[in-house]
Amino acid sequence: MTSGSAVRRQQERQRITARLRAEQAHIRTRRRVLILGAWGVLALFAVAVVTAALLSARPQQSNDVRAAPDFTLPASDGTSVTLSDLRGKPVLLYFNEGAGCDACIVQMTRIEQENGFAEDGITVLPVVMNTAEQINADRERLGARTAFLLDDGTVSGAYGTLGTGMHAGLPGHGFVLIDAQGQQIWQGDYPSMWIDPPELLDVVRSNLAATA
Repeated sequence: MTSGSAVRRQQERQRITARLRAEQAHIRTRRRVLILGAWGVLALFAVAVVTAALLSARPQQSNDVRAAPDFTLPASDGTSVTLSDLRGKPVLLYFNEGAGCDACIVQMTRIEQENGFAEDGITVLPVVMNTAEQINADRERLGARTAFLLDDGTVSGAYGTLGTGMHAGLPGHGFVLIDAQGQQIWQGDYPSMWIDPPELLDVVRSNLAATA
């Protein structure tokens, strides 16, 4: 026969066991809540980062009209180009980071392959802040035929392109459209480091048509 004290001890052990189980269940529940909360915070942070990245990569465009600052720059093929000498036909300046930025050079090779620019009489001039040796090495490696204009930062600064990319002292990845009368009629900066040439041609054509 079980004594009363033995029964009480058994009951006490059961109460302690039940309390421990309850506490453990509470701890597990709290742990799950904390983990889910942490994942929720991480998910919100990831969404915020992606959203910020998408917003920062969106093109920035301006249709402010002004007389395009004139310039004379040496080219990577040993010649030189004066902007005002090209008056009478549209000019598209392509400011970019140049040597070391393969996407920048490939952008120019793809523009060269879009026949619409030549058919419309649009001269595309890439402008970089490199030496001829630096940019020519990448041009030859990536197949760009057009000579690049070599800027010391003066022209890039005059057109407001410095610091629009990843480097404060370099132009970003942008275009300036100058009409046949020498007026700057459109500027577009592309932080994503790319625009499809057919899309670029459409933008250029629509802006030229709007000011014709």
